[in-house]
Amino acid sequence: MPQTVSDPAQAAVLFEQSVSIMARLRAPGGCPWDREQSFDSIRKYTLEETYEVFDAIERRDWTHLAEELGDLLLQVLFYAEMAANEGHFAIADVLEHLNRKLIRRHPHVFGEEASKAAGNNAEVDTRVQGSSAAVLRNWEEIKAAEQVGAKSHGGEAGQGGPENRAVSRLDEIQRALPALAEASKLGAKAQKSGFDWASWRDLLPKLVEETAELEAEASSNDPARKPAVEAELGDLLFTAVNLGRHLGVDAEMALRGCNLRFRERFREMEVASDRPLEELSAPELEGLWGHAKKKLAEKDARAKAEAAKTEAEA
Repeated sequence: MPQTVSDPAQAAVLFEQSVSIMARLRAPGGCPWDREQSFDSIRKYTLEETYEVFDAIERRDWTHLAEELGDLLLQVLFYAEMAANEGHFAIADVLEHLNRKLIRRHPHVFGEEASKAAGNNAEVDTRVQGSSAAVLRNWEEIKAAEQVGAKSHGGEAGQGGPENRAVSRLDEIQRALPALAEASKLGAKAQKSGFDWASWRDLLPKLVEETAELEAEASSNDPARKPAVEAELGDLLFTAVNLGRHLGVDAEMALRGCNLRFRERFREMEVASDRPLEELSAPELEGLWGHAKKKLAEKDARAKAEAAKTEAEA
């Protein structure tokens, strides 16, 4: 496959054009819809566009991935233009922050002097010798030094909250993350303090324990107990996410894969049935589900065997 090399000069011209287009859309006489938008009104689109990027990656749909990345970039331009309109910052500030961060956190690439000039106050070993683990260790140390510096200049590195709140090492885990990602990162951060399960096997009885506690609360059928039911379900989900972390499995990706399998199996049920599913009994539905699982598993096995054969012949 021919390799495409990025052209910074061409990208700069096109990026400048994108910034100009966004400014015109928000300017007087521009687009009424774009001019009416606020940070709150478009933030839901940011999440949607992010998941559309995920979907294109999973499908290896490179043409649409380029388009979806453009849609995601639009969100950045939109936020920056609104911020500029309100006098907070401009897109140039966004790029400056990004460029300085990349140089600051990659002293093994750009050199220690450039890293320090970009704001790095951490002493790290730049002799990473091709080790991604060493790079990650340096990244975390530089990031930690940044947070110490931010706190010394007032505030808690953007975390907000009461001034008298006790500082926690978990504060650096952004509350704005999707819940599954936040749970995994919280568990990983706690692990560094020795507060963690020793093995993934230790989480299995914890799942049973949390399931029993959820059952006990849900069995009351008391609407007033709904907050307690929600809390117990949260405990169960948190445990499941950390089981995934111990197994090296990303919970978000695992659930997305499960969602896709459910879609495919349910569609197969609809195709296989000669009657609307609503008219079938529970045993009939269960039978269709089992048939769909078997059929799709066999289809997947054939596809993998064909792919392996093609690769061997290549």
